Amino acid sequence: MMNRCHRPICLVLIVLFSLTTFAEPVAENDRTTIDLRRTTLVVADIDTSLAFYRDALRMKVIYDRAINTPRGATNEEAEIARRLVMLRANDDYIGIIGLLQYIKPKKPRVDLEATAFHEGTMVLVFNTETLDESFAEASQISGVVVIDEPKLVEYPSYDGQGSISVMVSTLQDPDGFTVELNQLQEELH
Repeated sequence: MMNRCHRPICLVLIVLFSLTTFAEPVAENDRTTIDLRRTTLVVADIDTSLAFYRDALRMKVIYDRAINTPRGATNEEAEIARRLVMLRANDDYIGIIGLLQYIKPKKPRVDLEATAFHEGTMVLVFNTETLDESFAEASQISGVVVIDEPKLVEYPSYDGQGSISVMVSTLQDPDGFTVELNQLQEELH
């Protein structure tokens, strides 16, 4: 029987592999026909979510607009009133996080608390150079749940000749989405 990887460890290993293997743009002859541009999170309160993603994690806002139906209607006139904010880390084309709040009509709240690492849930994995500071700020935001405080984890290296040291922490954001904040402790080779 095949060994099953513990989900948080698998996710971190996938991300670490991605960081080392795909840190540079893909060669033109190896590109595919698709890019993952954005993951949009439907949130209860964009301002609380911005405190988490923009202020604590230091993502940059690149788009902040009302999107109403019919187009051009005010929030009061609209049948559907939404606010969409997009944030970037270090690329403004891929890896964007969208925050979408339904102002009218209100969407029912889905309780994701304590659902981290279950089938059907999503994990956003961030690598940061300021883990202690970002984790401290993020964990103080109203509604954030700390799953695991930063701890040192050693993963086998890709060549099998050593290990990779990573500080790993896990939170749930104000809407219950699972977020890993990680910091590599040494440069990968």
